[in-house]
Amino acid sequence: MSLVVLVGAGGIGAPAAIALAAAGVSALRVADDDRVEVSNLHRQILFGDADVGRPKLDAFADALQRRYPRTAVELHRGRALPSTAMALIAGAAVVIDATDNFASRFLLADACALAGMPVIHAAAVRWTATVMAVSARGRPCYRCLFEDAPGEGAPDCASAGVAGPVCGVAGAIAADRALRVLAGRVDDVVGAIVTFDGRTDVLRSVAVRARPACPLCRDAPTIHDLDPARYQPRTCEL
Repeated sequence: MSLVVLVGAGGIGAPAAIALAAAGVSALRVADDDRVEVSNLHRQILFGDADVGRPKLDAFADALQRRYPRTAVELHRGRALPSTAMALIAGAAVVIDATDNFASRFLLADACALAGMPVIHAAAVRWTATVMAVSARGRPCYRCLFEDAPGEGAPDCASAGVAGPVCGVAGAIAADRALRVLAGRVDDVVGAIVTFDGRTDVLRSVAVRARPACPLCRDAPTIHDLDPARYQPRTCEL
């Protein structure tokens, strides 16, 4: 059984899960701690008006299993935190980071590197979607592209807004990358970041180079654990 861990059951997580289940992925472990809100519905395509107020995980699991009953859905009720991240990703064949903030992405990047596990980082803000796949070898990694988490005020989909279809594109690309990893084609997708501009409908793949001084993936890394001081507590929400 190939387990895919999906961190975030929102605008990116929902279309990614649909694509994975439709492709025959047998098991998903999904993490979230939020409830469905009316403002979610334009982008979180597994939910409807009747789900408003429900825990996202419950609505997510019900909707997905109505469509794809052969996909086992394991629910992780809670945030991705330094104290829980390693247990959350344990046993996965690949992790999809569908969170909506930088600190959670850095946390998952670090956790997957320490565990020797491939991870797909997917994000969407305003009209732009970005997806980056990192292999189990972990080089180049998310920290090669973004050296460290920005401070308070960095734009995310909650503060800057996001176009619903852009989330769908990010989720679809993330699922495509995850399926290629599961098929043993990881070299097809690592070493680049894919960007989609929803205003111009331009999809690009840009090479990412490993940074010689990267603290996570260089030959002698300096990151060896998930020290909570490294991550902003406010932004470790899903």
